[in-house]
Amino acid sequence: MDTSKLFNLTGKTAIVTGGAAGIGKASCQILAAYGAQVVVSDYNLEAAKQTADEIQKSGGKALAIHCDVTKDEALVNLVDQTISVYGGIHILVNNVGGGGAGRENPEKIDVAQFAKVFEMNVFSMWRLCQLIAPYMKKEGYGSIINISSMASINTSPAISAYASSKAAVNHMTRNIAFDYGPEIRVNAIGPGAVRTHALSTVLTPEIEKRMLQHTPLQRLGEPEDIAGAVLYFAAPISSWTSGQVLFVNGGGVQTLD
Repeated sequence: MDTSKLFNLTGKTAIVTGGAAGIGKASCQILAAYGAQVVVSDYNLEAAKQTADEIQKSGGKALAIHCDVTKDEALVNLVDQTISVYGGIHILVNNVGGGGAGRENPEKIDVAQFAKVFEMNVFSMWRLCQLIAPYMKKEGYGSIINISSMASINTSPAISAYASSKAAVNHMTRNIAFDYGPEIRVNAIGPGAVRTHALSTVLTPEIEKRMLQHTPLQRLGEPEDIAGAVLYFAAPISSWTSGQVLFVNGGGVQTLD
């Protein structure tokens, strides 16, 4: 076994949506560190440029591209620009997501708000997979990594849109693995409670204490913890892994209630 090739991403191009901060930024950084050319895609172009600059200063290769994943023309442009600059696409991290965090009381939201969560969390992922798959097949190497959530299997109040959308991501992942194999592997990662800006808006010391009561590793996650799983799925070491959902959660369950 030539272990030097197991995590080697030299010559590979990766697109990471929502790549400017949090899990997306950590994923961009680790993929670049292992040799990939990384496209930092984000709604916030200035933040994406900052992340790309940091990667370049560390010796990596990165490009920032503005993208609103809810707009089809933006997804098409993202793929076209990536091909124009790098010539191919090998890795896709569908990281953008929204909703949840106890904000979805069915007595306070309407159908349009519910649908918007699916548009961002499910439809954009499916469409980007559709756009990128031909290029991955042409390269003979493809890894699609969809970021799901522990909410996809947990039950909590006021999170029905987000939770059900992430459950859809899990099952979509398992099914399109059949559509896009054998050249392309499709997997998902379900993070537990990770210290990101989104979590910080609802996290209190009391909530954290309750979360850790059901977490064997006795800490909340960091973006780098999820990025490690992204690297595994992106790299050749996972060449016989597809259609899987990996929950990275400290061994437990962290919910807001």
